[in-house]
Amino acid sequence: MFFEDIGLPNVQERLAKAQLASKIIDIAKKRHLTQKKIALFLEIDQPKVSALYHGRLTGFSISRLIKFLMLLEQDIEIVVKNKSSTHTSYGHLTVISDGTFHASL
Repeated sequence: MFFEDIGLPNVQERLAKAQLASKIIDIAKKRHLTQKKIALFLEIDQPKVSALYHGRLTGFSISRLIKFLMLLEQDIEIVVKNKSSTHTSYGHLTVISDGTFHASL
């Protein structure tokens, strides 16, 4: 189910934040990091890590989540291009991880 299906505002931002948080969690799991250890890497306290793990993302901006990924030694690329003619009158946001397409709005 997508955020738009349940009528939440800021659909693109919510989806992007969820995808970035998911990547952070995937990296932590692959590295076998506890919430306490990941908190040290991300320079935040453990309750904030718990919020991240449980999808409570209102306290996290996209730029903050990107910073977390950089602290976890991930490269970030931002590409700005002309909007596709198949979308609404405004542009859209797409998150791609490790060359794998995740979602687009």
